[in-house]
Amino acid sequence: MATYTPQTCHAPSRTAHGIACVLLGMVLFVGQDAFMKTLLQTYPIWMLMFVRSSVAVLVLVPLILLLGGPHRLTSPLWRLHLLRAALFAVGFALFYTAFPFMGLAEVTTIFFSAPLMIAAMAAVFLKETIGIHRIGALVTGFAGVLIAMNPGSDSFTWVSILPLLCAVFYAGSQILARQIGERESSLTVGLYTLAFTGPILLAMGYLMNATIGFGPEFHHLRWAFPAETGADLPVLLMLGLVGMAAYILLSRGYQVADASIIAPFDYSYLPIAALMAFVVWGEVPALTTIVGMALIAASGLYIGYRELRAARKGNDPVYVAETVTAPGSTPPQKVPDDQTWP
Repeated sequence: MATYTPQTCHAPSRTAHGIACVLLGMVLFVGQDAFMKTLLQTYPIWMLMFVRSSVAVLVLVPLILLLGGPHRLTSPLWRLHLLRAALFAVGFALFYTAFPFMGLAEVTTIFFSAPLMIAAMAAVFLKETIGIHRIGALVTGFAGVLIAMNPGSDSFTWVSILPLLCAVFYAGSQILARQIGERESSLTVGLYTLAFTGPILLAMGYLMNATIGFGPEFHHLRWAFPAETGADLPVLLMLGLVGMAAYILLSRGYQVADASIIAPFDYSYLPIAALMAFVVWGEVPALTTIVGMALIAASGLYIGYRELRAARKGNDPVYVAETVTAPGSTPPQKVPDDQTWP
C-alpha cells in the first residue's frame, strides 16, 4: 500500500502552519473540557469518552471516503495507531478523573507539564536539537508546574498527581504522532486513534469496576449509564464534534513541524481555560496556580519566539495542505509507505 505526496502550494511555512493548528485546537479543547466537566455530574467518564470517539468515527469515515486522495481507511501503521490510542485513553481517563475534585485551571496547569515533557522526549527519542535557550525555558516551565502543584501544602492530595500522569501519557502519544509523520493524513491519524480509543476505554471501565468498588465520591468512574439521555443528546453530539476537530488540528500540528517547536504553543490553553472556569463556574485559581501558570506560559512564549525567528532566517520548507484535497482533483504522486512526505 502507498501513501501520497500532496501537491505543493504557496502557503505559510510548516512551522507557522503547525502553530496555527495547535492554537485553534487548544481553543476547541477548552470548549470540549467545559462540556466534560459539566456532563461528568451525570455521566461516567467511560460513556462520555466513548461517545466522543463514536461521533468522530461516524464523521471521519464518510469524510475520508469522500475526499480520497491521501486519506485512507486502511493503514499499515495500525500498530502505532493502536499504541497511541492506548496512551491517549489511559492519559485522559486520569485527567478527567480529577475534574470533580479540582478546578479546571488547577487541573490543566498541572497537565501542562506535557509540552515540556514532549520537548524533552523529542530530544531523547527523535534526536531533535534543543539549545541552551530552550533548556532554560524548559527548566522555568517545570518550576512553574511544581509551584502550581504546591506539594508541600495542606490542600495537596494524591488526586493532583493524576493530571501529571496524564501529561506523561499524552507526551508519549504526541511523540508517536511525530514518528508517524506525514505517512498518514491528519484525518487518517484522527480516525485510527479515536476509533481505537473508544473500545479501549470501555474495556478499562468494565475491568476497573469489576475489580474496584468505587465510593460515591467517584460516581463518575462507575459502570452506570443513565437510561434517559435524550435531553442531553445535542450536547453529547457537540462534545464529539468539538473533540474530533480539536484532536485532528493538534495531530496535524505535530505532524508538520518539530515537536519541540510546536509543544510550547499548547500553553495557550491555560489562559483560555482559566477565563472559561471563572465565567462558567466562578472558579478563582489559587495564587500558586496563577504564578505557575505565568511561568509555564512565559517559558512557552519565549521558546516560540526564538523558534519563529529562527524559522524566518532558515530554509523552512513549505507545508502542503493535504487535508483540503478535493474529490476529482489530480491524484498526487505515490511514494512507498516507509517514506515521509517532504
